[in-house]
Amino acid sequence: MSNNEKCTCVECGNTDERMDKLKDILEEYRSIKGNLIPILHSVQKIYGYLPEDILQVVSEKINIPMTEIYGVASFYHLFSLEPKGEHIIKVCLGTACYVKGGQIILNRLEQELNLEVGKTSLDGKFTLEATRCLGACGLSPVMTVDDKIYAKVTLDDVRRILDEYTKVEVDK
Repeated sequence: MSNNEKCTCVECGNTDERMDKLKDILEEYRSIKGNLIPILHSVQKIYGYLPEDILQVVSEKINIPMTEIYGVASFYHLFSLEPKGEHIIKVCLGTACYVKGGQIILNRLEQELNLEVGKTSLDGKFTLEATRCLGACGLSPVMTVDDKIYAKVTLDDVRRILDEYTKVEVDK
């Protein structure tokens, strides 16, 4: 667990404001039919992903089996069962970006970060994702880091872009 990550463990008794928010959400959605997806969205907004112990609480409180919760959480791409990094890097692999080198950019990021697509770095700094379209085909290849868009990315740009996010931490 990283220094800024709080325990989500229900059994240890270390509750925080997130658990209070979760209880409020479960109460709000308790009697609403089809409540699972909105609850999962709320849990992910609170925790940044869907922690197993929190999903167990959801299961018990709204009386939906864990298998059903996992089925929904793993079916929809928006949900994550693993913690995300501080910075989310997305590389477009849509047709225009792929043709102009999107896969090569993604390969370089994997190499630079020593990280597979869909995984988070051990230090919790980066999560690397491939996406089908970022809606900027005329600027291909395109990648984003969090909400910042990088257009016409070259192999030489990759290290410079990563340094923007690692250098900031050193300067703090």
